[in-house]
Amino acid sequence: MQNNSESLLRAVLEAKCPACRQGSIFKYPVWQISKFADTHKSCPSCGMRFEREPGFFYGAMYISYVFSTGIFLVMGFLTYWFANNPPVWVYVLVVLITSLVLSPFSLRYSRVLMLYLFGGVTYHPLEEGNNTTNNQG
Repeated sequence: MQNNSESLLRAVLEAKCPACRQGSIFKYPVWQISKFADTHKSCPSCGMRFEREPGFFYGAMYISYVFSTGIFLVMGFLTYWFANNPPVWVYVLVVLITSLVLSPFSLRYSRVLMLYLFGGVTYHPLEEGNNTTNNQG
C-alpha cells in the first residue's frame, strides 16, 4: 500500500482529481496538441467540480509564469555552460524552442497545482461501490 505523500505525488503527476485521486482532470493526453487543455467539468469518478468558482484557473497563470521563468533560467544557464557563451541568437532560439515544447506541460501542471494547492479540496478515498463524495463545491 502506498503512503499518502507517494499517493499525492503520483496523483499530481498523473493529473488526477484531488478529492478521490482516481478520475482524470483532463479529457485528452498532452500529446494531442489541439485538445491538451480540455478539462472535464467534474471528476468522472467522484463528481467533484474542478472549476471551484468562475475564473478559478486564472490564478494558474502565476504558477505558469514561475514555470516559464524557471525554463528560461535553466535553459539559459545550460546553453551558457554547454555552448561556451554563444551569441545571443542561440540563447533566444534555445529558450524559445524549449518553452514552446514544454508549454503544454506548463499549462496542465499549473492548473493541476492550482487545484491541489488552492482548491480547498481534501482527499477522500472512494469506498467500494460508492462513487460520490461531498466535495461537489
